[in-house]
Amino acid sequence: MPLDPLEFHISLKRLLAALILMLVPITVFGFYIGLRADQQAHEMTGTYFRALTRSAARTTAEFVGQRVSEVGFIANDPTLIQSVSAANRSYEHMDTAAIQARAERIDTNWNAPESDRLVQNVLTSDLALWLRRCRELNPRLLKITVADQTGATVAATDKPVHYFQTERESWQALQSGGRGALHVSELRYDDQSKSQYISVAYPVLQAGTGRFIGAVIGLVDVAPLFSTIYQQQFTQRGRMFLVRDDGIVLAAPGVTPSMKVKSEEFTAIRDALGTLRGREAGYLNATLSRGETSVIGFADTGLRDAYPNLDWTVIATVSQRDAFGPMLALAQYALLIMIVALLMLTVLGAYVFLHRKQSLSDLAAPSEGTPRKAA
Repeated sequence: MPLDPLEFHISLKRLLAALILMLVPITVFGFYIGLRADQQAHEMTGTYFRALTRSAARTTAEFVGQRVSEVGFIANDPTLIQSVSAANRSYEHMDTAAIQARAERIDTNWNAPESDRLVQNVLTSDLALWLRRCRELNPRLLKITVADQTGATVAATDKPVHYFQTERESWQALQSGGRGALHVSELRYDDQSKSQYISVAYPVLQAGTGRFIGAVIGLVDVAPLFSTIYQQQFTQRGRMFLVRDDGIVLAAPGVTPSMKVKSEEFTAIRDALGTLRGREAGYLNATLSRGETSVIGFADTGLRDAYPNLDWTVIATVSQRDAFGPMLALAQYALLIMIVALLMLTVLGAYVFLHRKQSLSDLAAPSEGTPRKAA
C-alpha cells in the first residue's frame, strides 16, 4: 500500500537523539536563566526598597527642616524682637538673686488665682494674638511660647506649664554662652492635645549684636509626617516605619514610642549602617525570629548631624514569600515543565535501550540453535 505523502517514519533511536540534542541544551539554559532571574529579582526588589526608604527619609528631613524654618521665621520677626527687648528692660536694675526670687514666687503661684492677671496678659497681648494667627496658618505648630532672656514667658498661644521656661532641657543649649543656639528635642507626647511632637527652641537674637535675648519654643505635631510614612503600602503585607538609634520603634501603625517596642529589623541592619558599603547598598536579606527571610530596605534620615536628638532611620520590610510570590510561582511552573520533559526523555531512552537489547537477544537466539554445515 503506497504511503500517504504526508506520512513519514523515523526510528526511535533517531527520535531519541533529536530530543536529546534539543531538550538537554534548552533545559540547561532554562536552569541558568532561572538562576539569573532569581538573582535579578532580588536585586530589583532590594533596589526598589532602597528607593522607597530614601524617599521617605528625604520627606522626613524636609518636614523637620521646614518646621524649624517656620519657628525661625517667627523668632526673627521685628515686632517679636521688640517685645522681647522690652521685657528684658524690666530686669535692668535687678540682680541675679532678685530675678531668681521673683521666678520662684511666680512659679509657685502660677496655677493659683493670684496669677490670673499675669496669665491673661501672657495669652491676650498683641504678640499672643499674632502667635495664634501664626498657628492658624500653620496647624502643625501645636503651641508657641515666647520667653525673654531670663526664661520668663512674654507671650504664648496656650498657658505654659511653668511661667519660667528655664526648666526645659533646651534652655542651656539656647543660651549657649550668650550666643544662642537652636535646639530640637526628641519625640514626645502631649497629653493635652493627644499628639506626638518635637519641640523646636529657636533663639531670639538682638539685632546688630547677635546677642541672645530670648527664645521662641514651638511644639511641632509630627502626626502628618507619620501618616505619610504609613500610607506608603508598597505590598499587601509590606511595612514601613521609623526607628531611633537604640532600635525603639517611633512610628508604626498601632505603635507609639512609650511602648518601647524593639525592631528586630533594625538589629539585622545595624552592622550595615556602620559601613559605607552597607549604607550605599541600602537593603539586605535577613532571617528574622519568625523563621522567614525578609527583604529589608533602610535609609538614615540624616537629621542626626544638625539635630542630635533626631537619630531616626526609615525601614521598609516584607517577607521574600510575599515579595516574590508571583515570580516564584512562574519559576516553579517553568521548572516543573523542564523536569517533566527530562523525565519523558529518560523514559523514552530507557524504552529504546531495552527494546534494542531485546531485539539483539531475539537475533542471537536462532543463530545459536542452527546446526553447522559439514565441511
